[in-house]
Amino acid sequence: MSSVELSLPRSSQPRPQRLGVLVILAIAVAAAIGLTLFGWRQSVLFLIGGLFGISLYHASFGFASAYRRLFVYGDVNGVLSQVLMLAIATVLFVPFLATGSFLGQPIEGAVAPVAVQGAIGAFLFGIGMQLGSGCACGTLYTIGGGSSGMVLTLLTFGIGSFWASLTGGVWAGLPRLNPISLVNTWGWAGGAIQLAVLGLIAFVLWKRRDTTPSVQRSFSLLYGPWSLVWGAIALAVLNWLTLLVAGRPWGVTWGFTLWTAKIAQFLGWNPAASAFWSKGFGADALQKSVFADPISVTNFGVIVGAALAATLAGKLAVKKPQSRLAIAAALIGGLMMGYGARLAFGCNVGAYFGGIASTSLHGWLWIVFALLGTGIGVKVRSLFQLSN
Repeated sequence: MSSVELSLPRSSQPRPQRLGVLVILAIAVAAAIGLTLFGWRQSVLFLIGGLFGISLYHASFGFASAYRRLFVYGDVNGVLSQVLMLAIATVLFVPFLATGSFLGQPIEGAVAPVAVQGAIGAFLFGIGMQLGSGCACGTLYTIGGGSSGMVLTLLTFGIGSFWASLTGGVWAGLPRLNPISLVNTWGWAGGAIQLAVLGLIAFVLWKRRDTTPSVQRSFSLLYGPWSLVWGAIALAVLNWLTLLVAGRPWGVTWGFTLWTAKIAQFLGWNPAASAFWSKGFGADALQKSVFADPISVTNFGVIVGAALAATLAGKLAVKKPQSRLAIAAALIGGLMMGYGARLAFGCNVGAYFGGIASTSLHGWLWIVFALLGTGIGVKVRSLFQLSN
C-alpha cells in the first residue's frame, strides 16, 4: 500500500465491491483490446478517458456545481481549482501548439471563431447546466456513478446538439471574427500573456476565498476522495496527453451529436437533407463506426472509469431523480446544453477547457457568457424545486 493510501486508517478504508471492480476491469481490458481494431490511438484514448472518469469522480470535480456555489454562497474554491487547471494546461499545451507537431503527428488546438453565435450558445449552456445539474463531462461521470437522472440529460443533450447541427445555417449570418489564438499570433509570448491573466484571476479569487479553517479530508489515491487541487492537476495532464495522442484537445459534445445522428439514421432520417451531414466531416463520421471516433471512445472511457472509481469507493448504486420536476429540469437542461454547445463550438470541455488551454479567445468568450447564463440558471432552479 502506498504512503498516500496509508493516510487513511485501515479501519476507515472504504469497502469496494470486489466483484464489481473485477467486472468493470474486465470490461475495460476487453474494450481496450477490442479497440485496437480501429487503431492503437483508440485504445489509448479509451484508457485516458477512463482516467478522466476516475479523476472527475474521486475529486467530485464539477463545473456546474462550482459556478453555482460561486453565485449562491460566494465559494470560490471550485472556480479557483479550474484556474489552476487552465494554467497547468496552458504550460503543457503551448510548446506543442507552437511547434505544431509531436513525433510527426500534427497538433492543433481547440481554436474557433469569436462569434455572436458562440456567445448565445454559451449563455444557453450556462442556463442548461444549472437545470441539468451537470455539464458535459459531469453528465458522463455521474452516469458512471449510477445517476439515472443524468441518462435523461444525456438523451436530450444529444438531441439538442443534433438539432443544432441541422440548423447551423440560421446562425451563420451573425457577426463573427476569424479564430484568434494567442500562440498563433504571438508565439510563446501569447502563452505568457494568458498565464499572466490567469494569475491575476487567481489572485482576485484567492483574496475572496473563505479563510475559515476547513476539515482535512482523508485522502486515498485509489479509493478517493481527492482534493480539487489533485483533480485540477490530473485533468490538465490528461488533456495534454489527449492532445499528444489525438492531435487535438479533449472533447465531449461531438460524441453526443454523432450518437444521436446515427440513431436518427437508423430510425429513417436521411442525412442527404442536411448540408452538414451529407458531405465532408459529418458524412465521413456517419459512415464510420462510433468506435473509430476519438471523442466517442474517450466518452465511453469516462463512463467506465467513473464506474470503477465509484465501485472502488463502495458507492456505486443506481440513484433515482428526486422528483418529476427534477426530471423535467434534466430534460430541458440537456436540450439547452446540447444546442448551446453546438452553437458555441463546444461545451465546458471543448470550448472552455480546451479553448483556453489552446489560448483561443473563443474559450474566454465562452466562460463569460456561460457565467451570465449560470446567474439566470441558478434562479430558475427554484422553479423546479432543485436545491443549491
